[in-house]
Amino acid sequence: MAGRPAKVIVDPDVPADTAALLRDNRKLLLRVLAGWVPEHKHRAAPVIGRMVRLAAIVTALAAAVYGLALFVAERYTPFAVIMTGSALLTVGVLLRPRPDAEVERRHALERDVYEAAVRNEGRYVLRDRLDEPARSLMARAQTAIDQVMGSSVNAEGLLDDVRNGVMLPAQEWEIARLLAKLSGLRAEHQEVVSEGVTPEVAAVASPLAHALDSSQRAVLARVEALERYAGHVADAERAFRARNQIERLSAKLPRYEELLAESGAAGSAIPELGRLSDDADRLEQALRDSVSSAHEAFRYLAPGKPGEPGEPGA
Repeated sequence: MAGRPAKVIVDPDVPADTAALLRDNRKLLLRVLAGWVPEHKHRAAPVIGRMVRLAAIVTALAAAVYGLALFVAERYTPFAVIMTGSALLTVGVLLRPRPDAEVERRHALERDVYEAAVRNEGRYVLRDRLDEPARSLMARAQTAIDQVMGSSVNAEGLLDDVRNGVMLPAQEWEIARLLAKLSGLRAEHQEVVSEGVTPEVAAVASPLAHALDSSQRAVLARVEALERYAGHVADAERAFRARNQIERLSAKLPRYEELLAESGAAGSAIPELGRLSDDADRLEQALRDSVSSAHEAFRYLAPGKPGEPGEPGA
């Protein structure tokens, strides 16, 4: 997941191959959502193309039979010529890619994407279809998730990498799903009120606008929880790297001490070098504290009962 935030967010329960197909074909999905349908559900190979290939097969077989007859008659030169021609015909005609092959592959991909999109309607979200506030929140959530999943402390198993691999995609999907619904309702609401409303309509529209704002704040709380978790992971990442650097320097300490002793400069420098081990101990403690804080922050991402940590706005 680490890397540039995905522009197509798919429900983690969608099979992996189907999810990959959807993620890799964002432009086709945009067309599907705009109402596009493939022109040809099935595309038959051109009749002329089939006839040419059939004629080539018959010609090659006839040439081969005639060549064998020449071989039996010990007429080796014509045999060689005939068999060479037959081979060239096979390679040049039968194995040559059909002119329509690339078009057929494209149409097949379009059909696959269309069918996957229809079959999994409501189980994927395109960032392009979100409004600006929703896109901004989605980008923040995905950045935080990528920071966690791409960290060394996660790769090394210092975090609960298994739970991260399950919980974080689920969080990403839930945020995307809510933002898609919020974007749609917000656009519909704005379309109505932009026409001008009477006081009676305003009395109805106001609580609906408040509901949209409340939902926005609830999703924002989810995103901020992810960002807090990512912040603790970043602290752990810095401590982890610093600890590893200190350990690498400490491993070379005997060589430095040997050099200082041989050069006669040991008296003033060795105490400074000796502090490396103290620094390593402090960084080890900082790493443990950071990982502990990250685990505590992660707890607030887990689903909870209303009013408990894990509920947005709790």
